Amino acid sequence: MNSALKRSLSVAIIAVTGALLFGSAAHAQAPDPADIAAGARLFRQKGNCQACHGWAGDGRKLDSQMPDGANLRESVLDRETLILLIKCGRPGSGMPPFDKFAYSDGRCYGLKQADIRSPKLQMPDPPATLQAREIDAIADFMFAKVIGQGPMDRAKCIDYWGSDVEACSEFAK
Repeated sequence: MNSALKRSLSVAIIAVTGALLFGSAAHAQAPDPADIAAGARLFRQKGNCQACHGWAGDGRKLDSQMPDGANLRESVLDRETLILLIKCGRPGSGMPPFDKFAYSDGRCYGLKQADIRSPKLQMPDPPATLQAREIDAIADFMFAKVIGQGPMDRAKCIDYWGSDVEACSEFAK
């Protein structure tokens, strides 16, 4: 092998190794508090996730007309799966797809719009569609404040709402 080829191969290996290391480090970084706050707002407002999953993400919703959402506090989902579920929803369940193009091109479970017309696979429309960065912010919020965080208590309630609101009165002081 000539020296120019060896040098090019070495540079390529270093670049790939660096990208892998940087990519892993970037993903492992703690999310920015502003992203977590944005995710909380999206959870409550634009995505209206609390309508089905409850304001605390524990599946205790206030509106009996909405589908029953999973208790996300007990979830064992990883980030990649959570993002997939937000983007694609769950065919045949009450979980809507929040990606505007979810079933336009087979990106979700390899299915297209025609595939989910079956009564067994139908899903409700989402209250709004979300951009990729908004879905990431919701995932940041979910992993920081809901998933793996145990049952809701007074301190978590106050942290969630930003003050000691009436909703927190159900939790012992």
